[in-house]
Amino acid sequence: MKTLSIDVRPAAPGDAVALSDVHRQAWQYCYSGVIPHKPLSRMMERRDANWWRKATNGPATVLVVDIGDTIAGYATLGLNRAQALPYDGEIYEIYMRPEYQGVGLGYALFNESRRALKSFGYQGLVAWCLEDSDSAVSFFRSNGGVDLVEGTEDFDHVSLKKLGFVWQR
Repeated sequence: MKTLSIDVRPAAPGDAVALSDVHRQAWQYCYSGVIPHKPLSRMMERRDANWWRKATNGPATVLVVDIGDTIAGYATLGLNRAQALPYDGEIYEIYMRPEYQGVGLGYALFNESRRALKSFGYQGLVAWCLEDSDSAVSFFRSNGGVDLVEGTEDFDHVSLKKLGFVWQR
């Protein structure tokens, strides 16, 4: 009998190629038909392995879900960028490879992200998603988030509404 290990851990520079692949697959799956094609393609191309190698050593924390040496998903998190909001932490991104979505791994990654932010001493957090991303809206609501803040994100002159989900603790 073989045991499969599932770990949520900090990303390492050696994860850069896998992170680039997860990013590309997840964004293609989540945003095709939502974000216009050209800006989406540019955003995916920009996040190559070199970008991720630097990100693993940058100011944001990058966590990965590692399943038997396969990176199934990632989260990036750190200090809230919207200084007008009364929440210290932010989950900048949380994405899973499409084939790993819907089996609970995103919840595990989200909970570890929240624990990490608490360990940094941050009070409360915010996570943003596009309003038209039904799966993201559902995910954040099912994790107890309340969409209290709205904004817009521009993609080549196309303005899309985004929602800011918040958690007090």
